[in-house]
Amino acid sequence: MALSALVAGGAVAAGSNHSSHRFAGQGVEAKVNALLAKMTTDEKLEQLQLFADWQINDAEARKGVGGVFSLTDPEKINHFQHVAVEESRLHIPILFAFDTIHGYRTVFPIPLGEASSFDPAVATADDTFAARETAATGIKQIYSPMVDVSHEPRWGRISEGAGEDPYLGSVMAAARVRAAQGSDYSAPDKVVTSPKHFAAYGQPEGGREYNTTDMSEQRLWNIYLPPFKAAIDAGADTSMCSFNAINGVPGCGNHETETDILKRRWGFDGFIESDYTAVAELRACPPKNPDNGSCGHGVAADGPDAARVALNAGTDSEMVSTNYVDFGKQLLASKVISMHRIDDAVRRILRVKFRAGLFAHPYVDWQQAESKQLLPDAVAAARQAAGRSMVLLKNAGGTLPLDPSKSVAVIGPLANNQHDMLGPWWGVGRDQDAVTVFDGIKAQDPNATYAQGCAILDKDPPDPPSDECGSDAGFPAAVAAAQAADQVVLALGETRGESGEAESRSNIDLPGKQQELIDAIKATGKPFVVVLFNGRPLTLDKVEASAPAILEAWFPGVQAGNAVADVLFGTVNPGGKLPVTFPHTVGQIPIYYNHEPTGRPCDPTFKWNSRYRDLPTCAPLYPFGYGLSYTTFDISNLSLSSHTMASNGSVTATVDVTNTGSRSGDEVVQLYIHDPVATISQPVRRLRGFQRVTLAPGQTKTVSFKLNRRDVGFYDNSGRFVVEPGTIDVYAGDSSVGGLTDSFTVNP
Repeated sequence: MALSALVAGGAVAAGSNHSSHRFAGQGVEAKVNALLAKMTTDEKLEQLQLFADWQINDAEARKGVGGVFSLTDPEKINHFQHVAVEESRLHIPILFAFDTIHGYRTVFPIPLGEASSFDPAVATADDTFAARETAATGIKQIYSPMVDVSHEPRWGRISEGAGEDPYLGSVMAAARVRAAQGSDYSAPDKVVTSPKHFAAYGQPEGGREYNTTDMSEQRLWNIYLPPFKAAIDAGADTSMCSFNAINGVPGCGNHETETDILKRRWGFDGFIESDYTAVAELRACPPKNPDNGSCGHGVAADGPDAARVALNAGTDSEMVSTNYVDFGKQLLASKVISMHRIDDAVRRILRVKFRAGLFAHPYVDWQQAESKQLLPDAVAAARQAAGRSMVLLKNAGGTLPLDPSKSVAVIGPLANNQHDMLGPWWGVGRDQDAVTVFDGIKAQDPNATYAQGCAILDKDPPDPPSDECGSDAGFPAAVAAAQAADQVVLALGETRGESGEAESRSNIDLPGKQQELIDAIKATGKPFVVVLFNGRPLTLDKVEASAPAILEAWFPGVQAGNAVADVLFGTVNPGGKLPVTFPHTVGQIPIYYNHEPTGRPCDPTFKWNSRYRDLPTCAPLYPFGYGLSYTTFDISNLSLSSHTMASNGSVTATVDVTNTGSRSGDEVVQLYIHDPVATISQPVRRLRGFQRVTLAPGQTKTVSFKLNRRDVGFYDNSGRFVVEPGTIDVYAGDSSVGGLTDSFTVNP
C-alpha cells in the first residue's frame, strides 16, 4: 500500500478532538460498573498487576491478572487467555502488550529516522502495518509511540522519538496514534496505544539513561508536554509513566503529571501503567519489604509505601513488581489509600479492555498469526518509508547519485550486515528479514564488490575496543577493492545495540577506527559516499572534512539495502530533513535550534558573550531542518493574509516553492515564528508548520500555513496558556536557519 493511500495530504494537525469512542461510551460504562460491583478486593488488585512474559503462568491467569507484556508466541497468548476467560471467577480477559516501536515483524526505520521524513504519512504507514501484525498475534496494546522530546544525543533513546522539536513530535505522535488505533481499536487489525514516558524522560542530566530531570514549569509545558497532549487528543487510551524524577518527584509517583494534568486537565479516562519495576524503584535503598528488587528514588520507605505513593499519584497498573497486590489490603486497612482510588484504577483498566473488544473477542487464531506477518504491502511501505527518511548531509561536486553502469565497491563494517539494519527495539524482526546494503546495491548494479574493512560486534558493555572497528587488518583489502572500482560506498556507524535503552554514550564520534577507514579510502582518489547507520546525532566534523558525500540513513529497517540503493542511484531523490541538531563536538550539548535568548548572544569574535573559547563558531555542524537534494529549490514570496491578528483570530502565511534544478524532488517548506517581546523569554524560533512537497523541474507550488492563538501563545510558569499582544516574527525557509521574514501584530 502506498504511503499516500494511508494519509490524505502532506501534513496533519498536531492535535484534534478525542476519538469518537470517548463520547459514545455509555454502554461500556454500564458494563464496567456492573463488573466492578461483582469484584472482590483481591480481584480488583489482580487487575492492577502487569506481568512480564517470564512471570505469567496458569495459576496467575486463573487468579485474574490484569495484563501481560512481551509475550509474543500467539499459541501461548491464546492459551493463557483461555485460562483467564474460562477458569477465572469473573472471566475477565488479559490485556497483552508489547513494545511495538517501529514495526512488529516488518521493521520500519527507527522513529528518529521517520521524523526526518517530515511526513506524517510515513509514521502512519509504520503504525498501520505494525498494528495489523501485532494484533494478529493476540496483542492489543502497544507501548508506543515514544513521544519524549530530547535535546540529548548522548541519550540512547533519542532514537525512539521524533527529535528535539515539540511541534514535529506532536504531528508524528498524533499520526501514529490514529494509525494504530483507527476509529475503533476493537477492530481485528488495530491496537490501543500507550504514549510514553510521561513525562520529560528525554532530558536526563548528562544524557545518562534513567537520570534525573529538572526544569521550569514553563519549559515542561512548552517543550515536553505538547506531544503527549497531541497523542491524547488523537485518542490514545493508555500511557506509561516515566522512570525519571521530574523536579525531584518520580514520574510514576507524580500526582501533578499523572492526575492533575493527564487525568483531570486533559480529561484522560484510560489507564496509566508504570514502567518496568518503576513502582519498586520509588523506595530508598537498600530495599525493604521486600528486601530485594529495584530501589533508589527515596520517596518511599518500603514496598507498601511505594504502592501508596504510586497509587495515590495516579499510576493504575504496576509493571513487574507486585507491591499493589502484596500490600493493597494492608494499605486499605490503614486508610492510606482508598477503595475509591482502587475502583478508579480498575474501572480505567476494564474500560480499555471493553473498548479493545476483548470481552467479545478474547482469543486469537494463533495458527494464522504467522501468515499475517511481513506481507508484500508492508514490506513495500517499509522500503518507501526508509527512502523518505534519509537525509543528504553533503554532496560535493555532484558525487551523488552514483552511476549504476559503473562498478562500485561496498565497504565497511555495516556493508553486509543484516542484524544492525533493524535498529534498537526491532520488535520480533529477524536478521534474515533485512536486506543488506551490499545486496541492495548489487541488485541495482551487478558490478558491485564487497570488503568489510573492519568489524563491529553488537555486544553489551563493557565492549573491548577490538569489538568496535578496533583493527585495521582489513584495511588493505578494503583499499584494494576501492582501487579496483569506479566508485565507493562506505557503510559506517553504530551497531543497533549502541542506541536505544540504557545505551548512553559520552563520546558520539564514529566508533573505533572507522574514521581511519574513511581516510584510507579517500587516499585512493576514488569518488565515495559515507552512508551512516546510527540512532542519534554523531559528531561528524572529521567525516565532513574528508568525505565528498554523506547520507544519513539512520537504521532503515528490513528494506535497508534496497532503500539505500534507491537513494544512491537516484531512483529516489533524498528529501529528508534533520529532526535534531548535529553538534560539532560533544561539549556543545545541549545544542538545539529552539533555544531561549540570552542578554549576551554567542559571538565567536568577541570575548564577553555566550561562546566557547575553543570553538570558532556558534553554530552546530548541521542545524535542525537541514537536508540537501539532488535538485535545487527556491522559496519565495512569503505573504501574510493580514499584518494584524486578534487574540482569538488567525493569520495565513503563504509561500511559493520552485524546483530550480533538473530533477524531480521533494522540498520541506518550514514555517517558524518568534515572539521578540514577552513576559517570559521566548525561543529564538519555534516551528509551527511544515509541508513536504514534490516538484518536477521548473514546477512551482504555493504552500499555506494558518497561524492562530495556539501558535502565538505559550504556557507560563503556572502552566497557564497565555496570548500576549505584540509583534510576531515569521520565518519561512528550508531549515531552521535563515529564510524569508515578515511579521504581524497580535492585538488584545
